[in-house]
Amino acid sequence: METKNKVYNLIILDESSSMQSIKKTIMNGFNEVVQTIKSVALEYPEQEHTVSFISFNTSGIKKIHENSKIELLNQIDDRSYQPNGGTPLFDAMGASILNLNSIIEKENPKNYNVLVTILTDGQENASKEHTAQSIKEMVELFKSKNWTFTYIGANHDVNIFASRISINNFMKFETSEEDMQRMFVKDREARMNYSKKIRNFENVSSDYFEENETKKEMPDDKEKQPEKKSFFGKLFGK
Repeated sequence: METKNKVYNLIILDESSSMQSIKKTIMNGFNEVVQTIKSVALEYPEQEHTVSFISFNTSGIKKIHENSKIELLNQIDDRSYQPNGGTPLFDAMGASILNLNSIIEKENPKNYNVLVTILTDGQENASKEHTAQSIKEMVELFKSKNWTFTYIGANHDVNIFASRISINNFMKFETSEEDMQRMFVKDREARMNYSKKIRNFENVSSDYFEENETKKEMPDDKEKQPEKKSFFGKLFGK
């Protein structure tokens, strides 16, 4: 009997007070993510998907699911998602990544991939156990072990912050219903493509969203900026 490729989905959701204004859209979007993971599992039966889903704020880390089978996934609602407090993002990342790694070590799957999705509308501001440097080192370590990290953010320099912790798959969104719907559609497409790449034995470490937001902006930026001449170009008028 052929062994299935295990796919561990880790979703880290900001539940700080700033998420209150977009609470309904976030809940609807993440409930769509649940349906997407179920659809992916049906389309790629050779893959066995499980989900660890945590939310976080200064009150602590809430484990909504821990390595749950997809048929056990529940939608989030007003009782399970109540934004308040600050944003200890580094602590949430560190704790959930290390916890999932311990699960993987115990299960010791022959073939596996890990997809980490982080969604926040603001930067880190309350961690006590972990720093940007310790998270960067952790991310770099696990990226060498079939882990793919994605960062979806708003209201801050997403590309700079993601790069600071060594995450090269990122997406920016505006806190409007229209743009957040676009973001969840993009994530759904990316999840389907991720499993397709696994099936085809392709690299899944980068280009998760196909092209980062900065790449989209490059053509416009080049048009706006005058061409820089070299020293010799200036000297000889070339």
